[in-house]
Formats: sequence, structure tokens, C-alpha cells
Amino acid sequence: MSQRLSSRDIALRKGGSPIVCTTAYTAPMAGFMDPHVDLMLVGDSMGMVIYGMSTTLGVTLEMAIAHGQAVMRGSSKACVVIDLPFGSYQASKVDAFKAAARVMSEVGCGAVKLEGGQEMAETIEYLTQRGVPVMAHVGLKPQSVNTVGGFRVQGRTADEARAILADAKAVASAGAFSIVVEGTVESLARDITRAVPVPTIGIGASSACDGQVIVTEDILGLYSAFTPKFVKRYAELGLAVSDAVAAYAADVRARRFPGPENVYGPGPKTPAKKKSRGKKR
Repeated sequence: MSQRLSSRDIALRKGGSPIVCTTAYTAPMAGFMDPHVDLMLVGDSMGMVIYGMSTTLGVTLEMAIAHGQAVMRGSSKACVVIDLPFGSYQASKVDAFKAAARVMSEVGCGAVKLEGGQEMAETIEYLTQRGVPVMAHVGLKPQSVNTVGGFRVQGRTADEARAILADAKAVASAGAFSIVVEGTVESLARDITRAVPVPTIGIGASSACDGQVIVTEDILGLYSAFTPKFVKRYAELGLAVSDAVAAYAADVRARRFPGPENVYGPGPKTPAKKKSRGKKR
């Protein structure tokens, strides 16, 4: 049995073969992806693509743990990283450690991910010094969508770009083993990748990043509420699901399903027991 990749294995990939990362929320999907990816992120994007929420803010720690456990059961090779949900780590570094320790112990995952730059550097350092590997997340931060004016591209002004670059340097110095760079202009993501000593994982960023992550439901055509520019669809499974269910519904209504091959017949008859004829006394 092959050994599961660790956060250290990922950190050592800086400047090497591109790191392949997808999101995962269930055991079956994790099993399909595990042979092909290096990282599986149990992202708070589950709130939108699994639970139908309009943002990621409604995801709870219990949800993250339950889905993380499912992904761990369905995989054996990839490094599994769990998003810490909104409100579980921002109040204090002690709160962050309690949430991260619970996730690590109950899920058995390889690391946690949290959003934030310079303001979260002290928390990241606190966690890593206590044995919690941390993946950082800069640029567009979905948990801060209400304060940044929605899902808009980051780094288009010089001041904004400088701040995000400073964020990336701060979380790397604090001990993050990798950094997700989301929704930034391409040149900024390229600059960040050159400037930090740990791998960058791009999503709507740059091909120059050390790896890429994308929401699985986006690339499979299973989520259609909106499609960001950076998404490339590799399948249209949503249409296939709809067609399959439509065919099933038609068969049920026409009484074609279940057919003779789908039902159970009577079992073999059991011979009746003969009554014993004992001698009369």
C-alpha cells in the first residue's frame, strides 16, 4: 500500500513538477480522483456546490469534519487538506488551534487551510509551532466576500497588488507550507510565486504557479449557478445525470421498469417434512 503524501512532500515540490489539486467532499468522488491528484481540498466551497448556499459562510466545523472523514475513507494517496470554516479561527489564535486540533484528530487529514494574510501570520505561526500544518490563502478570500464587494478580481491596482504580495510573504514566513492564490491578475500571481519559498496553488491566478486547484463540480459540469472565467469544463456530467433520470422516469411511468430481470421470483420449494410413524404402544 502506497504511503499518503504529506504536507512536507508538497512543500518540497516548489519549482518542480506542477502540483495537481482538486476539491473533494464525498468518499466515492475521492476514490475516483485519488490516483490522479497530489492534493485533495475539502473546501468550504461545499456550501455552494453541495448545499446550495449563496456563499461559503454557512459551512460549519461539523460539516467540514464529516466531509473530511468521508474523503479520507475514499482515498489513500493524496494529501487531504481541510478548510477551516468562517468563524472557527479568526477570533484568536487559541480558537484557531482548538478548531484545527479537532479537525486533525477527528479527520486524520494532512493539514488545514485558512484564509488571510498579514493579519493571520501570528495565528499560522502559532498553529505550525504546535504541530498543525497550514495551507494559507491570499488574494480573493471567499470568506471575506462581504467586505471586499463580492467575488471580484484582486490586485488590479498597485496598492492592492503590493498588499497581496506582502500577505503572501507574511504567511510564508509564518510557516505555511503552501499558499492558495485566488482570483488575482496573472502578473501578480507570477510575482508571488517568484517571491515566496513555498509552493503556490493557483485558482484564477497564473500558469506560473507551482500548482493548480479547481472546484471539481465546475470541471465536471455538475455546478451551473455561475461559471468563473478561470474554469475549464472537462465534462458535462450534469447533462448526463439529467438525461439518465429522465430516461428512468419515462420507464417508470410506462411500466417498463422494473422489468422481469429486475424483480425476484419465488425461491425453490422446500420439501415438506414427512411425519414419523412411531410404533403404537
